Amino acid sequence: MEILKGVLKKSIFIIPPLIMLSFFIETRRLPLGIFLGWLFGIVNLRALTKNVQGLLGPENATGKIVILNIMRLLALSVAIFMLVFYRIVNVIGLFIGFTVVFTLILIEGWKAGKSK
Repeated sequence: MEILKGVLKKSIFIIPPLIMLSFFIETRRLPLGIFLGWLFGIVNLRALTKNVQGLLGPENATGKIVILNIMRLLALSVAIFMLVFYRIVNVIGLFIGFTVVFTLILIEGWKAGKSK
């Protein structure tokens, strides 16, 4: 959960300026893509942390967690496909939002590993 909190705190300082800058490039689809990419990345990270905690818990319900992971990835894929197919968001914006979250996950994970 510490990695999730760190990623969320740091991304709040990165995403809004990116969205503001993207308004100069494209007024609607790019900023929305950046925001939704970030939001999907954070929601995905939160689901992953809950699933890992479930694996480490006393019941060890691995079958349930595998099914939940598949359903989470399917829902995320369908949501992204629909947003791109109907041209609601810009694909580059989605990649930017995801990349910010992914980079911050790597940085926070590196810091957590380094401190131990």
